[in-house]
Amino acid sequence: MDDRDPRTIGRVFGWFFLATFLTSIPAYLLYGPVRDDPSLITGSGADPTAVVALGATLEIFLIIANVATAVVAYPTLKRQSEIGALGYVTARLVEGIFIAIGIVSLLTFLFMRQEATGDPALGEAFVAIYDRAFLVGPGFFAGVANGVILGSLMYRSGLVPRGMAVLGIIGGPLVMASGIAVMFDVTERGGALQSIATIPEILWELSLSLYCIVMGFRSSSRDPHVPTVGAEGLEPPTFAL
Repeated sequence: MDDRDPRTIGRVFGWFFLATFLTSIPAYLLYGPVRDDPSLITGSGADPTAVVALGATLEIFLIIANVATAVVAYPTLKRQSEIGALGYVTARLVEGIFIAIGIVSLLTFLFMRQEATGDPALGEAFVAIYDRAFLVGPGFFAGVANGVILGSLMYRSGLVPRGMAVLGIIGGPLVMASGIAVMFDVTERGGALQSIATIPEILWELSLSLYCIVMGFRSSSRDPHVPTVGAEGLEPPTFAL
């Protein structure tokens, strides 16, 4: 991949971003039987091993796709703000850590069921760990990474239409605020308030992935460190943080 071609980088970035949708949503649905009935840990009921293991596998690829979006975009984003680009990589890594915590909790759930050593209270504990890891990772740090940081970088750089990037700038804080509201028991997880708050972020991420797959990054965005010639002559370089 030519890291000097923004269109190519943008298309690869878009495919990885779309992969986060194609892995995260099915995985969440596959975890449904365990999330809805933690007593399955005792060995009763239908065996959820296959569906949960498939969900865990999808989430492993989700972590890879999450990190890949940041790594692939880094050479382009750092031309606008090296600190911002590094912050995006870091936030995606932190999000991936919490996704991994959720994976481990549900795989441990399966292990306890297979060993016939679990009880309903323990099953509820493992599901609670998954729920809280999801709340902090995809439920909070996704707003930080994809909304606040990436939205701001895309708006400033013009790599994608700025009107689209505004969705991220608005949606990120809403996701973060709704996550905090759940932590403080102001609203319930997955309730109407949290669902509505995530709509702008979902629209931003989906539109960003599809736009980049089709169009790539705009090549007209200017490196703020490189002087350009305008109507009044040579402009001095700017050093944006």
